[in-house]
Amino acid sequence: MKKILITGAVGAIGCHLSRHLLTDSENQLVLVDNLQRGKIDNDFSELLKNGRVKFIEADLTEPEFYKTLDNDFDQVYHLAAVNGTKLFYQMPQEVLRVNTLTLIYILEWIRGLVKKPKLCFTSSNEAYAGALASFNQLQIPTPENVPLVISDTYNARWSYASTKLIGELFVIHYAKAYNFPAVIVRPHNFYGPRSGYDHVIPEFIDRIFKKIDPFPVFGSDDTRTFCYLPDAVRGMQMLMDSEKTNNQPIETVHIGATDEILMLDLLKKLFNIIGWEPKKLDIQSSPAGSVKRRLADITKIKNLVGWEPETSLDDGLKKTIEWYKNNPKK
Repeated sequence: MKKILITGAVGAIGCHLSRHLLTDSENQLVLVDNLQRGKIDNDFSELLKNGRVKFIEADLTEPEFYKTLDNDFDQVYHLAAVNGTKLFYQMPQEVLRVNTLTLIYILEWIRGLVKKPKLCFTSSNEAYAGALASFNQLQIPTPENVPLVISDTYNARWSYASTKLIGELFVIHYAKAYNFPAVIVRPHNFYGPRSGYDHVIPEFIDRIFKKIDPFPVFGSDDTRTFCYLPDAVRGMQMLMDSEKTNNQPIETVHIGATDEILMLDLLKKLFNIIGWEPKKLDIQSSPAGSVKRRLADITKIKNLVGWEPETSLDDGLKKTIEWYKNNPKK
């Protein structure tokens, strides 16, 4: 039996990851979340019916909580963080506080354990996104070893990226100092059913369902890749289960798709699948600090564990649209 702790478990990645890990009958899950942003909906309730799942509602920024945690975990997926681009601008101080404190306390807890679990820390491509705007140089496709750049400490946009940048340093050096295995994953625009309402694809879908016309589009000529969540969590599990990621120095690994697409073309795909489009588009500039291009080099994860995305963007969007049709934003 493998005992696994997942923090931020009610979120999009946490729910999909939990569902995927339960396909292995040897896995026992302890799921932790403060329910501040997520909720126990029908999808998550289904997980809780499994006898191999335990849920704990807790605030991971409270150090006393860690005294109540079991000490025999084999793996820890630390997903808990305040995410969502709007929140970076609206409450950067909370993004900084929550994301940094939860990681520090998790690492201090692992430090004190006799049996040390393997840790997966979810970083972000935001951690190096400033390189393109600041220095007009960012290798595309982007490998893992590029410089991490916070282009403007006064721009609230970078509150999240800064927690991921410093988070990577914490994980690298705690793992080395206290001798436990860890892997850093940099997600590249994960999407799919139940992925919240504050990201670009859910926001586009919501506006289409509401038939907003003129239709606002921010950064229409920016590019992204989008990785379907069930594919993404499979990659995370493969990295965590691989003996190749048990050694020092720890691995930092991109997970993402390879089909770079203009935001305007993404929107046209959604119009086509849903079967509605506005008479007029309201094209607007990207928010300050937004990144022009994102395309991950995923050679490393292919070589380490043989992972690559399996779901085409069209198929993933169809499944995502269907979920949001049945679970509209309230």
